Amino acid sequence: MRLVTTSIHPDAVIEFEVLTTGVGKQLRVEIEYSDAAGLAGVGRADVSIARARGQLSIASPKLWSAERPHLYDVAVRLFDGNMLIEDQRLRSGIRTVAVDPTNGLRVNGEKVLLRGACVHHDNGVLGAATHRDAERRRARLLKSTGFNAIRSSHNPLSRAFLDACDEFGLYVLDELTDVWYQHKTPYDGAADFDTAWRDDARAMIAEDRNRPSVIMYSIGHEIGETSTPRGIALTTTMNDFFHELDPTRPTTAAINFLLNWMLASRGASPFQGESTEVEVAEKKSSTAANALAAQIGSMMKLIARLPKADKATRDALAATDIAGYNYAYSRYRGDRRRYPGRIILGTESFPGDLPAIWKQVQSVPGVIGDFIWTGWDYLGEVGLGYWSYGDEPVTTSKRFPGVLSGSGVLDITGLPNAAALLAQAVWGTLSAPAIAVRPLDRAGQRIGKTPWRSTDAIPSWSWRGISGKAEIEVYSDDDQVELLLNGRSLGRKRAGRRAGFVARFSVSYEPGTLEAVGFRRGREVSRSSLSSARTPRLRLRAEETVAPGVDELAFVWVELADDQGIVESNAIDVAALEVSGGAELVGFGSASPTTTETFGATQHQTYRGRALAVLRGTGAAGPVQVVARSTSHGDAELELEPAAVPVTVGTGIVAA
Repeated sequence: MRLVTTSIHPDAVIEFEVLTTGVGKQLRVEIEYSDAAGLAGVGRADVSIARARGQLSIASPKLWSAERPHLYDVAVRLFDGNMLIEDQRLRSGIRTVAVDPTNGLRVNGEKVLLRGACVHHDNGVLGAATHRDAERRRARLLKSTGFNAIRSSHNPLSRAFLDACDEFGLYVLDELTDVWYQHKTPYDGAADFDTAWRDDARAMIAEDRNRPSVIMYSIGHEIGETSTPRGIALTTTMNDFFHELDPTRPTTAAINFLLNWMLASRGASPFQGESTEVEVAEKKSSTAANALAAQIGSMMKLIARLPKADKATRDALAATDIAGYNYAYSRYRGDRRRYPGRIILGTESFPGDLPAIWKQVQSVPGVIGDFIWTGWDYLGEVGLGYWSYGDEPVTTSKRFPGVLSGSGVLDITGLPNAAALLAQAVWGTLSAPAIAVRPLDRAGQRIGKTPWRSTDAIPSWSWRGISGKAEIEVYSDDDQVELLLNGRSLGRKRAGRRAGFVARFSVSYEPGTLEAVGFRRGREVSRSSLSSARTPRLRLRAEETVAPGVDELAFVWVELADDQGIVESNAIDVAALEVSGGAELVGFGSASPTTTETFGATQHQTYRGRALAVLRGTGAAGPVQVVARSTSHGDAELELEPAAVPVTVGTGIVAA
């Protein structure tokens, strides 16, 4: 079935098309839209050659958007005469999407700028398993961080994640694939691409076409072939095929100017073989690897501006509805002059570049938003985004025991870091100045940065047992911020756009309270604080208030925290868990970028004072008990009671 909203003022008009396999002579389709307010609209159509087409109207419709994600329950019934032979249900929303070079992206006629997060498929300590509750949690936390859009990277989003995006209000750029016909790794899907991509596209669009959250498609990610005549022709073919299946949504492709330039210059894919540029350099010379890792961000931005990079990308960019730019925001203003009909989307960017990027998103016509790499940290591409310290090699391709990319604005457990605070300041979604502190246990050490993480600061002023200079970052869109330590002013500094949305302070660490005060036009408008933990002990904290039902998940934090719940960032311990009752332990781990532990074990070492346990309900009766034992911070217990469920009394239902 395909539902298409064609107009929304004053009434919503929805065209529908339903395919059937029925063979009756009097087949008829009925479609009903309803919500908590009752029946909203009904449409009927007779089946002709196994297909029914019609339309229905909904008076005073409640529209779906990221800000107001209203959903309707849609019932689709197939009748043979008066006999019901099939009944299907789904949830959908009413909204329109339009995009053009002058007005940019409009949802329901209102201009929208995409505050986007690229998101890989895995769920941290749960690995690649797709659990409904884990996907809902991830979508909810990304939305609460300030994102309003998700780019699936680099394969279609799971059904559960799409359900969550529909419900919570997140625009989705759903991406088909990471590889076309040239190999990026020896065992990827390039060999089958030519025969498989149409079926894959059909399956993705069949899943997406009735979802209000999905507003556009990406036909591929960093496909170097788009610099070649064959690849350009295929871009056009794929674009036309997507429009044939779904003419209601625009298309894009996430194109990396550096990679296209490399292929056009060398005549071969930069991905061919088993080693990346950094890995090759590392094998030859650690000095060369360090230099390349440190400079790759500057290289990408510099090369993206070259005329040859433009030549290697322009035809493919013109073959889709929206030009997807990876790490090439430096081209936005100039390309809009050169190609005034081009609609531009930042499909992938460095988090630290967001202040400069967002200024262009807001000021350059036809630029519709930006997607940060990446919204949620993930397994693999080890070391892409976490820093090196001391004598550790400086590289974006780190070796065992590294396990994480380290490039997430939220880590694999769902905690935001300073990159999230920067994004919120840039977007104007902070309610008060936000404080982050560079790890004091790394103070004074040589650091090796990567462009996928502009800072290693975290929101903590609890560094027990450490003395020395603390480097503090205060994120704010206020004019100025003042920082106080234990009531003592450390000065007032410029903040907001003129300061890149961050004010930096340096002071000798002392336990207590660090407080930031925001000023606008000389007047205090808000304040926030971080405090040090007193005596940390092992504590369990559940995100849910009840035990999980069958196949539902519960997320339990294992923390080294004081009585006020303040976590000690410099505490490390090993915690062992015992779970009994109506749940089992299905994942347990931390956000440490390096570890030799598994996420399937019952014990794990904390990182920055935390670890996360995930429980799955088994259906066994009674409460769930969790017992945690640590090496040096004591023991802790937690009990989750089952949720109250309705019970039947006679012919009525009453609350338990």
